[in-house]
Amino acid sequence: MPVSLEHLRRCSVAVDLGAARTRVYVKDTGLVVDEPSVAAVNTRSGALLAVGELAERMTGRTPEYIRVVRPVSGGTVVDIDMAQRMLRQLIGDKLRKAWRRKPALRIAACTPHDSEPLTQRAAVETLTALGARRVELADALICAAVGCGLPVEQPEATMIVVCGAATSQVAVLSLGSIVAAENIPVGGNSIDHAVMEHLRSEHELMLPSPAVRPLHLVLSAAEDTTDLAEVHGRDVATGLARSVTVDTAEVRRAIVNALTALLDGIRVVLRRCPPDLVADLSDRGIMVAGGSALLPGLDTLLSRATGMPAQTAERPDTCAVRGLGSMLEGKVRPLHLDPLTN
Repeated sequence: MPVSLEHLRRCSVAVDLGAARTRVYVKDTGLVVDEPSVAAVNTRSGALLAVGELAERMTGRTPEYIRVVRPVSGGTVVDIDMAQRMLRQLIGDKLRKAWRRKPALRIAACTPHDSEPLTQRAAVETLTALGARRVELADALICAAVGCGLPVEQPEATMIVVCGAATSQVAVLSLGSIVAAENIPVGGNSIDHAVMEHLRSEHELMLPSPAVRPLHLVLSAAEDTTDLAEVHGRDVATGLARSVTVDTAEVRRAIVNALTALLDGIRVVLRRCPPDLVADLSDRGIMVAGGSALLPGLDTLLSRATGMPAQTAERPDTCAVRGLGSMLEGKVRPLHLDPLTN
């Protein structure tokens, strides 16, 4: 059955199952869950030891019988059973009141654009196991655009780039529908990998992915700015702890190489659009959302590569779930949503 605003307004809870973080929005309450999509399991007993922030802190620091898993990848639930257990633990008390008020609860969920039927089915099964009577699926690109405050219902082009942990999505919207879109297998994890490879090849230093993220914060958007950052890790040859001083200009160049696919995807989407819509974008520009949009200088890079203005949304990491929450609360003008069946 096609999703519509009328169907979404019957829902009480909005869920964004992301590869990096899981977010839950309760109608008339707001965002109640914003935790990493991570679970720690004892492989000997099968017991769930921790979820969210605590489980993420365990990454790379556990004995061999404790496994830290990520049941969601690229917006797709890859381990339904573990995702259900993680969600029960994350949501728990926070949704108990909502369930008490509405025993036959309806849940709305963001799904990637052009997601496969199996991807949609996995999301529905995961959320149905929580006690939902029905699950409505909405396109994550439209949800993010609404959450950014873009006038998606107008007969004018708006362009959004949603940079996630595992994938990125690019779309041009008009009249509440997607004119052209592209899914790109590049995200925050790809950027982390590029930084790690740079440190390994240039400085013979190994470090885990979570340690890369603080390095992102010292990156400057200006090309002519050079900063130095001290990085701690393990020496490749000796295995001993070592610190090196890194030139952030070199790191920026390594990240630009990793983002080449994202820039190519933007050009592909622009080529698919009618000339009139592209002319609108030359003035309106690109809105950047998603967790990886917080990387300093990303909007400047996109603007320089496309020749169009680019800006980062306010609270870009929660745009999708906030946009879906706005639809649940009836704060969005009537618009056509691309059909997603479940």
